Amino acid sequence: MVTRRLVLAGAAALVFSASAYAEVWKSKYPELAFAVVPGENASGVTERWTPFVNYLSKELGVKVTLRVANDYAAVIEGQRAGNIQIGYYGPASFARARLTGVKIDAFVIDVNSDGSKGYYSVFYVLAKSPYQTIGDLRGKNLGLVDPNSTSGNNMPRLKLNQLGIDPGAYFSNVIFTGSHENAVLALAQGTVDVAADWWNADDDSNLTRMLNKGMVKTSDGTPMKKEDFRIIVRSDMIINSPVAYLSDLPDDMKAAIKQAFLDAAQKDPEAFRNLSDGKNKPWEPIADEDYNKTIELIKFVDALRKKAY
Repeated sequence: MVTRRLVLAGAAALVFSASAYAEVWKSKYPELAFAVVPGENASGVTERWTPFVNYLSKELGVKVTLRVANDYAAVIEGQRAGNIQIGYYGPASFARARLTGVKIDAFVIDVNSDGSKGYYSVFYVLAKSPYQTIGDLRGKNLGLVDPNSTSGNNMPRLKLNQLGIDPGAYFSNVIFTGSHENAVLALAQGTVDVAADWWNADDDSNLTRMLNKGMVKTSDGTPMKKEDFRIIVRSDMIINSPVAYLSDLPDDMKAAIKQAFLDAAQKDPEAFRNLSDGKNKPWEPIADEDYNKTIELIKFVDALRKKAY
């Protein structure tokens, strides 16, 4: 005879079993590594992401350690080796990872304040300079960011190609600065005459974030303003950055990680706000296929570079 006591006991057993199963991945992964591409200098990345990583640790119930990558390739190779469970990528570095066989899956994407999911690559010059178009910069120095940066290398090369320009032949020097911040600083200090960087909107770009921190100064130490820079080229829209985890992680673990990201804006609004200076809306789900166009972009740029050699 089935009694109410037996039914309740069975339900309790099922709850216990499900709870125990949920803890299995935590015993296998007592610590997770979360790596971030160097959109800023190391201290800037650490300051921006540490509160969120602390939130992840609390939400997931395991220690999450922030890894500040030296370059974009470090995140790719860390996930290839399986040493980094979660990575925050640029679109092109995620596409490069997928293209070269890294077993990862994108699960959430940045969302802009207006609900859009894209940004732009722009070419900056100093406002005091005589340069009004790319045509004025033949024989000058171009500052790019990193070979795996979307807005700092791949999209700029595509845009230049559309304008009939081979960077290696057109500019006197093409310099990789290593980070978006370094590209702006190189321009401000006169190391380069034009620099590529990312731009979301007039009040949301790498430049405005740096200016808000008082980071941009002339070679004599004078603080600079947004009006001291001029955009001479803007690209087509680029899909926003994804967060990706290793494909072979346990399904319940991936589900927990994804849910923690989706819940972040509500559960820890200050930590979430810190990531974008309050400019972004909550993350939304994304799929690998959404970056197929970016894979085609880097294939195209790779082909251009091979022709140059």
